[in-house]
Amino acid sequence: MKIWLLIAEGAPLQGSLNMAVDEYLFTRAREGARTFLRFYRWEKPTASLGYGQDVVRAADLDFCRANGIDVVRRMTGGKVVLHDKELTYSLASSDTETFTSTLRDSYQLISLALIKGLALMGLSARLAPASPPAYVRGTMPCFAFPARDEVEIGGRKIIGSAQKRTGASFIQHGSVPLEKDDALLNAVARSDAEDAGVNMTSLSEALGRPVAFDWAASRFSLGFSEFFGVRLEPLSFDAAVWQEIFGIEADRYGNDAWTLRR
Repeated sequence: MKIWLLIAEGAPLQGSLNMAVDEYLFTRAREGARTFLRFYRWEKPTASLGYGQDVVRAADLDFCRANGIDVVRRMTGGKVVLHDKELTYSLASSDTETFTSTLRDSYQLISLALIKGLALMGLSARLAPASPPAYVRGTMPCFAFPARDEVEIGGRKIIGSAQKRTGASFIQHGSVPLEKDDALLNAVARSDAEDAGVNMTSLSEALGRPVAFDWAASRFSLGFSEFFGVRLEPLSFDAAVWQEIFGIEADRYGNDAWTLRR
Protein backbone atom coordinates (compact mmCIF):
# COMPACT_ATOMS: atom_id res chain seq x y z
CA MET A 1 0.00 0.00 0.00
CA LYS A 2 1.34 3.41 -0.97
CA ILE A 3 1.92 6.05 1.69
CA TRP A 4 0.93 9.67 1.19
CA LEU A 5 2.05 12.45 3.51
CA LEU A 6 -0.81 14.40 5.12
CA ILE A 7 -0.54 18.00 6.27
CA ALA A 8 -3.69 19.05 8.13
CA GLU A 9 -2.90 22.38 9.76
CA GLY A 10 -4.97 23.57 12.67
CA ALA A 11 -4.17 27.29 12.63
CA PRO A 12 -5.29 29.49 9.71
CA LEU A 13 -2.41 31.10 7.81
CA GLN A 14 -2.01 34.34 5.88
CA GLY A 15 -2.77 33.93 2.18
CA SER A 16 0.79 34.56 1.01
CA LEU A 17 2.08 31.92 3.42
CA ASN A 18 -0.53 29.40 2.28
CA MET A 19 0.63 29.83 -1.30
CA ALA A 20 4.27 29.49 -0.26
CA VAL A 21 3.55 26.20 1.53
CA ASP A 22 1.89 24.85 -1.60
CA GLU A 23 4.89 25.82 -3.74
CA TYR A 24 7.21 24.14 -1.24
CA LEU A 25 5.19 20.91 -1.50
CA PHE A 26 5.22 21.09 -5.30
CA THR A 27 9.01 21.45 -5.23
CA ARG A 28 9.39 18.47 -2.88
CA ALA A 29 7.04 16.34 -5.00
CA ARG A 30 9.19 17.00 -8.08
CA GLU A 31 12.16 15.39 -6.32
CA GLY A 32 10.64 11.89 -6.34
CA ALA A 33 7.48 9.82 -6.63
CA ARG A 34 5.93 11.25 -3.48
CA THR A 35 2.46 12.57 -2.85
CA PHE A 36 1.51 15.31 -0.38
CA LEU A 37 -2.10 15.96 0.62
CA ARG A 38 -2.81 19.16 2.54
CA PHE A 39 -5.92 20.70 4.11
CA TYR A 40 -5.77 24.31 5.27
CA ARG A 41 -7.63 27.55 5.94
CA TRP A 42 -7.08 31.28 5.74
CA GLU A 43 -6.33 33.86 8.43
CA LYS A 44 -8.61 36.47 6.84
CA PRO A 45 -10.73 36.80 3.70
CA THR A 46 -8.37 36.58 0.72
CA ALA A 47 -8.88 36.93 -3.01
CA SER A 48 -6.54 34.67 -4.98
CA LEU A 49 -5.85 35.47 -8.63
CA GLY A 50 -5.07 32.89 -11.28
CA TYR A 51 -1.46 32.95 -12.47
CA GLY A 52 -2.20 34.75 -15.74
CA GLN A 53 -5.00 37.07 -14.66
CA ASP A 54 -4.87 40.85 -14.98
CA VAL A 55 -5.46 41.99 -11.42
CA VAL A 56 -7.30 45.17 -12.50
CA ARG A 57 -9.78 43.19 -14.61
CA ALA A 58 -10.20 40.35 -12.10
CA ALA A 59 -10.60 42.03 -8.70
CA ASP A 60 -11.70 45.31 -7.14
CA LEU A 61 -8.48 46.27 -5.36
CA ASP A 62 -9.95 49.43 -3.82
CA PHE A 63 -12.77 47.43 -2.23
CA CYS A 64 -10.33 44.79 -0.98
CA ARG A 65 -8.02 47.37 0.60
CA ALA A 66 -10.90 49.27 2.21
CA ASN A 67 -12.39 46.10 3.69
CA GLY A 68 -9.29 44.29 4.93
CA ILE A 69 -9.31 41.61 2.23
CA ASP A 70 -5.91 40.28 1.21
CA VAL A 71 -5.00 39.67 -2.44
CA VAL A 72 -2.55 36.97 -3.56
CA ARG A 73 -1.61 35.41 -6.90
CA ARG A 74 -1.55 31.64 -7.24
CA MET A 75 1.01 29.59 -9.15
CA THR A 76 -1.96 27.83 -10.80
CA GLY A 77 -4.26 29.19 -13.48
CA GLY A 78 -7.99 29.74 -13.32
CA LYS A 79 -10.12 32.62 -12.14
CA VAL A 80 -10.34 34.75 -9.02
CA VAL A 81 -11.46 32.93 -5.85
CA LEU A 82 -12.55 34.46 -2.54
CA HIS A 83 -11.19 32.30 0.27
CA ASP A 84 -13.27 32.82 3.40
CA LYS A 85 -14.93 30.32 5.74
CA GLU A 86 -13.74 27.40 3.67
CA LEU A 87 -11.63 24.28 3.57
CA THR A 88 -8.85 24.39 1.00
CA TYR A 89 -7.08 21.28 -0.21
CA SER A 90 -3.87 20.84 -2.16
CA LEU A 91 -2.34 17.71 -3.63
CA ALA A 92 1.21 17.63 -5.01
CA SER A 93 2.64 14.53 -6.66
CA SER A 94 4.95 13.09 -9.30
CA ASP A 95 3.37 9.61 -9.14
CA THR A 96 2.39 8.91 -12.76
CA GLU A 97 1.46 5.33 -11.90
CA THR A 98 -1.43 6.65 -9.83
CA PHE A 99 -2.32 9.85 -11.66
CA THR A 100 -1.05 9.29 -15.24
CA SER A 101 0.91 12.11 -16.86
CA THR A 102 -1.95 14.25 -18.18
CA LEU A 103 -3.72 17.19 -16.58
CA ARG A 104 -7.20 16.01 -17.58
CA ASP A 105 -6.82 12.50 -16.13
CA SER A 106 -5.26 13.60 -12.85
CA TYR A 107 -7.79 16.42 -12.45
CA GLN A 108 -10.68 14.01 -12.96
CA LEU A 109 -9.25 11.44 -10.54
CA ILE A 110 -8.86 14.05 -7.81
CA SER A 111 -12.42 15.26 -8.40
CA LEU A 112 -13.69 11.67 -8.01
CA ALA A 113 -11.80 11.35 -4.72
CA LEU A 114 -13.38 14.60 -3.53
CA ILE A 115 -16.80 13.23 -4.51
CA LYS A 116 -16.01 10.16 -2.39
CA GLY A 117 -15.30 12.46 0.56
CA LEU A 118 -18.59 14.29 -0.01
CA ALA A 119 -20.40 10.93 -0.10
CA LEU A 120 -18.92 10.13 3.32
CA MET A 121 -20.57 13.36 4.51
CA GLY A 122 -23.90 12.17 3.14
CA LEU A 123 -23.85 14.28 -0.03
CA SER A 124 -24.45 13.20 -3.61
CA ALA A 125 -22.16 15.05 -6.04
CA ARG A 126 -21.06 14.58 -9.64
CA LEU A 127 -18.50 15.73 -12.20
CA ALA A 128 -19.65 18.86 -14.03
CA PRO A 129 -19.94 18.92 -17.83
CA ALA A 130 -18.28 21.65 -19.92
CA SER A 131 -18.97 25.22 -18.77
CA PRO A 132 -20.44 27.97 -21.02
CA PRO A 133 -18.03 29.64 -23.49
CA ALA A 134 -18.64 33.05 -21.86
CA TYR A 135 -17.27 31.69 -18.58
CA VAL A 136 -14.22 30.13 -20.23
CA ARG A 137 -13.28 33.33 -22.08
CA GLY A 138 -14.44 35.97 -19.61
CA THR A 139 -13.40 37.34 -16.21
CA MET A 140 -16.23 35.91 -14.12
CA PRO A 141 -15.21 34.61 -10.67
CA CYS A 142 -14.32 30.95 -10.29
CA PHE A 143 -17.64 30.10 -8.63
CA ALA A 144 -19.79 31.63 -11.38
CA PHE A 145 -20.00 28.20 -13.08
CA PRO A 146 -18.57 24.72 -12.59
CA ALA A 147 -15.80 24.02 -15.10
CA ARG A 148 -15.50 20.63 -16.80
CA ASP A 149 -14.75 17.83 -14.29
CA GLU A 150 -15.16 20.11 -11.29
CA VAL A 151 -17.59 18.99 -8.59
CA GLU A 152 -21.21 20.08 -8.40
CA ILE A 153 -24.22 19.30 -6.26
CA GLY A 154 -27.64 19.81 -7.80
CA GLY A 155 -26.14 21.79 -10.67
CA ARG A 156 -24.28 24.18 -8.36
CA LYS A 157 -20.54 24.31 -7.87
CA ILE A 158 -19.27 23.03 -4.52
CA ILE A 159 -15.51 22.81 -5.26
CA GLY A 160 -13.36 25.02 -7.49
CA SER A 161 -9.91 23.69 -8.41
CA ALA A 162 -6.83 24.59 -10.46
CA GLN A 163 -3.69 22.67 -11.41
CA LYS A 164 -0.10 23.41 -12.43
CA ARG A 165 2.11 20.80 -14.13
CA THR A 166 5.81 20.59 -14.87
CA GLY A 167 6.46 17.40 -16.79
CA ALA A 168 4.98 14.53 -14.79
CA SER A 169 4.80 16.54 -11.56
CA PHE A 170 1.81 18.63 -10.57
CA ILE A 171 0.07 20.48 -7.83
CA GLN A 172 -3.68 20.92 -7.67
CA HIS A 173 -5.46 22.97 -5.06
CA GLY A 174 -9.07 23.89 -4.59
CA SER A 175 -11.63 25.76 -2.52
CA VAL A 176 -14.52 24.07 -0.67
CA PRO A 177 -16.80 26.67 0.96
CA LEU A 178 -18.01 25.78 4.44
CA GLU A 179 -20.32 28.77 4.19
CA LYS A 180 -20.96 31.11 1.28
CA ASP A 181 -21.25 34.87 0.93
CA ASP A 182 -22.45 35.74 -2.56
CA ALA A 183 -22.54 39.46 -1.85
CA LEU A 184 -18.92 39.63 -0.70
CA LEU A 185 -17.72 37.55 -3.65
CA ASN A 186 -19.57 39.79 -6.10
CA ALA A 187 -18.05 42.87 -4.45
CA VAL A 188 -14.50 41.48 -4.66
CA ALA A 189 -14.59 39.99 -8.16
CA ARG A 190 -14.93 42.04 -11.31
CA SER A 191 -16.81 40.52 -14.24
CA ASP A 192 -17.17 41.36 -17.91
CA ALA A 193 -20.62 39.71 -18.02
CA GLU A 194 -23.74 41.52 -16.85
CA ASP A 195 -25.40 38.32 -15.66
CA ALA A 196 -22.31 36.69 -14.13
CA GLY A 197 -23.63 36.15 -10.61
CA VAL A 198 -22.54 33.02 -8.80
CA ASN A 199 -23.80 29.48 -9.09
CA MET A 200 -22.36 27.87 -5.99
CA THR A 201 -23.33 26.09 -2.83
CA SER A 202 -21.48 25.33 0.41
CA LEU A 203 -21.13 22.35 2.70
CA SER A 204 -23.33 23.92 5.35
CA GLU A 205 -26.02 24.80 2.81
CA ALA A 206 -25.92 21.34 1.21
CA LEU A 207 -26.10 19.55 4.57
CA GLY A 208 -28.50 21.98 6.20
CA ARG A 209 -26.30 22.50 9.26
CA PRO A 210 -23.00 24.14 10.26
CA VAL A 211 -19.91 22.22 9.19
CA ALA A 212 -16.60 22.36 11.08
CA PHE A 213 -13.28 22.47 9.23
CA ASP A 214 -11.80 19.52 11.15
CA TRP A 215 -14.81 17.27 10.46
CA ALA A 216 -14.80 18.10 6.73
CA ALA A 217 -11.01 17.53 6.53
CA SER A 218 -11.39 14.11 8.17
CA ARG A 219 -14.11 13.07 5.69
CA PHE A 220 -12.07 14.22 2.70
CA SER A 221 -8.95 12.50 4.07
CA LEU A 222 -10.84 9.23 4.35
CA GLY A 223 -12.29 9.76 0.88
CA PHE A 224 -8.82 10.16 -0.67
CA SER A 225 -7.47 7.19 1.30
CA GLU A 226 -10.31 4.89 0.21
CA PHE A 227 -10.52 6.07 -3.40
CA PHE A 228 -6.78 5.76 -4.10
CA GLY A 229 -6.14 2.84 -1.72
CA VAL A 230 -3.37 4.65 0.18
CA ARG A 231 -2.38 5.17 3.80
CA LEU A 232 -2.05 8.74 5.02
CA GLU A 233 0.81 9.54 7.40
CA PRO A 234 0.84 12.92 9.20
CA LEU A 235 3.68 15.28 8.33
CA SER A 236 4.80 18.28 10.39
CA PHE A 237 7.30 20.90 9.26
CA ASP A 238 10.41 21.59 11.32
CA ALA A 239 12.02 25.02 11.79
CA ALA A 240 14.33 24.59 8.77
CA VAL A 241 11.39 23.84 6.47
CA TRP A 242 9.47 26.86 7.74
CA GLN A 243 12.49 29.06 7.02
CA GLU A 244 12.51 27.79 3.44
CA ILE A 245 8.78 28.47 3.16
CA PHE A 246 9.19 32.00 4.56
CA GLY A 247 11.84 32.60 1.89
CA ILE A 248 9.41 31.53 -0.86
CA GLU A 249 6.78 33.85 0.61
CA ALA A 250 9.17 36.82 0.69
CA ASP A 251 10.37 36.24 -2.87
CA ARG A 252 6.96 35.74 -4.42
CA TYR A 253 3.62 35.57 -2.68
CA GLY A 254 4.21 38.39 -0.21
CA ASN A 255 5.72 40.58 -2.94
CA ASP A 256 3.59 43.12 -4.83
CA ALA A 257 5.80 42.68 -7.92
CA TRP A 258 4.42 39.13 -8.18
CA THR A 259 0.87 39.77 -6.98
CA LEU A 260 0.04 42.93 -8.94
CA ARG A 261 1.97 42.30 -12.15
CA ARG A 262 0.05 42.83 -15.38
